[in-house]
Amino acid sequence: MGLNIPFISGHWVRKSVVVVAAGLVTACAGAPDAGGINDPFEPTNRKIHGFNKGVDSALVGPASKGYGIVPTPVKRAVGNLADTLDLPGDIANNLLQFRLADAGENTVRLAANLTFGLFGLVDFASYAGVEGKPTDFGETLHVWGVGEGPYMELPLAGPSTARDTVGMAVDIALDPLRLALPRKEANAVTVLKLFSRLGDRDRFSDTVDSLLYESADSYAQARLLYLQNRRFELGQGSGAAAGDDGFIDPYADGPGEAAPSDDGFIDPYEDPYAQ
Repeated sequence: MGLNIPFISGHWVRKSVVVVAAGLVTACAGAPDAGGINDPFEPTNRKIHGFNKGVDSALVGPASKGYGIVPTPVKRAVGNLADTLDLPGDIANNLLQFRLADAGENTVRLAANLTFGLFGLVDFASYAGVEGKPTDFGETLHVWGVGEGPYMELPLAGPSTARDTVGMAVDIALDPLRLALPRKEANAVTVLKLFSRLGDRDRFSDTVDSLLYESADSYAQARLLYLQNRRFELGQGSGAAAGDDGFIDPYADGPGEAAPSDDGFIDPYEDPYAQ
């Protein structure tokens, strides 16, 4: 007899997430987004950050290094497949945001990778110039006018805000693949995405290790980096100057300062905790 874990089965989550989401959305709906930092839960957030650092040091970091020995083509195929499996959720959110062109682009990307990319193992769509429009329910709430709300650090998930916490819960509970696939296949998809995140953690290990273990205040730096990059993603700008790609380097001019980067946009802190 298997364990009937509510999160795995999805039934309990889908029923309760509506109540939880409604409460959190109400809490942040009246708080307008701003360039500053709204962190009323900082003492608790710092404790959770310490816990997350411990998990990264003891488990996630070493596991990512172990995964790093996997041949690069295999890791790339896992990452490509995980990205392809994210597309149904992206399309659903594109539609909820009334961004029909983005939904169309993601649909073409999904069809191309499934058809010509060996069911998503090869990113054929990018080779064809269809980059896609990644999104999530946190962005959908932003489009609907819901405020950012307080900054939050979540156990294992890492940096977030009240709005993005709701978004993450809804994305997990109402993921089209999880709803459509049998439980075993849905759980296999979850495991695949976890391996993809380990690959991200290994890929950006220098940046992540510098942020978590070499900065004077890793909590403050992670908070700054997350909020600035997330606000840029949502087209809100940031409290500091950003490059055309939106990447903020918190170390460029000393702690708390920000400077533009010439690299492609990355959110290095998001990777180890799979937000």
